[in-house]
Amino acid sequence: MRASVHRFTMRDPGDVSELAVAISAGKVNPAHIVAVLGKTEGNGLVNDFTRGYLTQSLKLLLAEKLGQSMDAIGEKVIFVFSGGTEGVLTPHYVVFSVDPAAQPIAQTPTGKKTLAVGTAFTPVLAPEDLGRIAHVNSVAQAVRAAMAQAKITDPADVHFVQVKGPCVTTERAAEAKARGAQLVTTDPNKSMAYTRVAGAFGVAAALGELPPGQIREDAFFSRLDWFSERASISSGVEVAVNEVMVLGNSAAWNSDYVIAHRPMTDALDINAIYACLADLGIAALGDNTATGLRQIAAAMIKCEPDASGYVRGQRHTMWQDGDINAQRHIRGAVGGLVAGVIADTRIFVSGGDEHQGPPGGGMIALVAKAA
Repeated sequence: MRASVHRFTMRDPGDVSELAVAISAGKVNPAHIVAVLGKTEGNGLVNDFTRGYLTQSLKLLLAEKLGQSMDAIGEKVIFVFSGGTEGVLTPHYVVFSVDPAAQPIAQTPTGKKTLAVGTAFTPVLAPEDLGRIAHVNSVAQAVRAAMAQAKITDPADVHFVQVKGPCVTTERAAEAKARGAQLVTTDPNKSMAYTRVAGAFGVAAALGELPPGQIREDAFFSRLDWFSERASISSGVEVAVNEVMVLGNSAAWNSDYVIAHRPMTDALDINAIYACLADLGIAALGDNTATGLRQIAAAMIKCEPDASGYVRGQRHTMWQDGDINAQRHIRGAVGGLVAGVIADTRIFVSGGDEHQGPPGGGMIALVAKAA
């Protein structure tokens, strides 16, 4: 199997013209597309419909190219979009494709491993299960299924797990209430946070980052020192199931790309970026004109304003701004930090990293052409 990665920019949330051109030119086989990850220029909150707009536009394009229905496309392709392109961030999306006919690399003494991609969907969860252990277990099972599909047997070879999960809406809350069901919250915005937390614990359980005894609901939001350093969880009204994509490295794949990740201890952790680049064999310490940076094919970040209100001893005001959501602040800040290092503004930066990386920090994952 061979994984390929293509990154496209957008003029607006419904612009899929660059992918259409790439398909027409034979650079991307639409039948091989398994996942699309991207940033749209919305607000990133419950009412951010730019995510659904781009999803619809991509489904329409692929349905036309493959002669299939939009529903059929949605049943086999993962679409994960995060709203909010604050600061220098560029609206874009990354297309992950898998050619199942490509021959695997023969095992070598060095055990060379290249990019492996696996995807999975959970069943539809009842509104009352969102943000609870049933949600955690469902995500964990899907992560294991995606790993198996990617032929990754060692969890240490997994470097990035993206989950897009549903949240409670007013309609779903009313339906559950009519049945007498008790929801963890009826607030859609709070529900998004619970979905992120349940997803993070699900990834941590599947990868063995937390022992079974720590996978429990009373740890949600309270034990922030219990986290997954490879989970990236998003939530939105545009999905009804949890969509899971696992990215790692495997000797069973014949890809031109590799992936690496590093946890970020805080919003200023530039050393984590340099360490991730070094893991990929890219020498760019202090030089964002280094030619090796051109090898980068995708950049993914999770981040969160420090709950203490301080960054390295200095006060920040992100949580107190009544005009701009804190997640918009942190996306712009960390996005600018990473963009300055890699000299590229096409970065998937997602806020809301509860239990996803160190508290007040997060994680960075980079996909690059193999050296």
